[in-house]
Amino acid sequence: MNRQRLARSRPLTMEELPDVVQIAHGSGGKLTHQLIETLFVPLFDNPCLKALGDQAILDPSTERMALSTDAFVVKPYVFPGGNIGDLAVNGTVNDLLMGGATPAYLTASFILEEGLPTKELAFVAESMAIAAKKAGVQIVAGDTKVVERGAADGLYITTTGVGFVPKGLQWSPAHIRAGDVVIVSGTIGDHGASVLAHRFGIDFESQIQSDTACLREVVMAVRDLPGIRCMRDPTRGGLATTVQELSHTSGLNLRIRETSIVLQEDVRGICEVLGLDALYLANEGKLVAVVAPEEADECLRIMRTVKESKDAAVIGEVTDDIPGFASLETYIGAVRVLDLLSLDQLPRIC
Repeated sequence: MNRQRLARSRPLTMEELPDVVQIAHGSGGKLTHQLIETLFVPLFDNPCLKALGDQAILDPSTERMALSTDAFVVKPYVFPGGNIGDLAVNGTVNDLLMGGATPAYLTASFILEEGLPTKELAFVAESMAIAAKKAGVQIVAGDTKVVERGAADGLYITTTGVGFVPKGLQWSPAHIRAGDVVIVSGTIGDHGASVLAHRFGIDFESQIQSDTACLREVVMAVRDLPGIRCMRDPTRGGLATTVQELSHTSGLNLRIRETSIVLQEDVRGICEVLGLDALYLANEGKLVAVVAPEEADECLRIMRTVKESKDAAVIGEVTDDIPGFASLETYIGAVRVLDLLSLDQLPRIC
């Protein structure tokens, strides 16, 4: 057999890739290898990925390991302020950070629809590479599958993240105590409102931008404060769902104040027009922290020095009034229980 035919073909340039994703890109054959070696490997450049094994061999660590996985099916997959690529990286990285972990590695699995323009895939992958670099993580392994036209909305992404938790750090809702303070790192509902407005063509004077962002700098800035009980990122289900989950797990009452919660005016406007409750809208670049009262001021001061949490505010306290339920103190001083929604206000937002 001709040796030249056995030799590995030269890597293609981006311009030489087919204009759209084809079913054969998911076959594991020539087109699959071309897509991986031309698009993904150069963008996610790191030694673990370059080995192109069936697994990534990671550096050992003596710290405890944190592991998180998430799937992203947002529609549309490009929206004001971000896209499914940076959302997939930020979402999984932030989940690791909420446990106090230092994020280190990600894997990424792509479900691609036949006919997806290759340039759009490259745009999303490049956004992932930029977000991963900012988050300080390496995308070390992945998978690509292709489905027939109409079987997916362009592309879906699943990411799994690995991080390492410092010895002695134990953030947990089990540590929440009555008298603790509830802090939110900024305005709420931005991501859900952005996707909703873009999906349905609702125009405001200023375009609502998603808040998708990595929270690494925020968490690292306050991680050494011993008074932090726990953190959560209020993604699907929004702030109300997050404080209800924390109340249920802790067996206490996280009571938040309507007067202390900050909304962008356009987010407030879209909620009023459509009859939505901003407390249940998704966020992708915010966190909720429960902090011991003696350290709340210092935690707030530090958070406000970081760009992603410059609008941080104390929005409530922990009580034992309604054990196991979150509650909202309204503008007029009444108190109502915040329950979990039975239906989704806006599906497919992450």
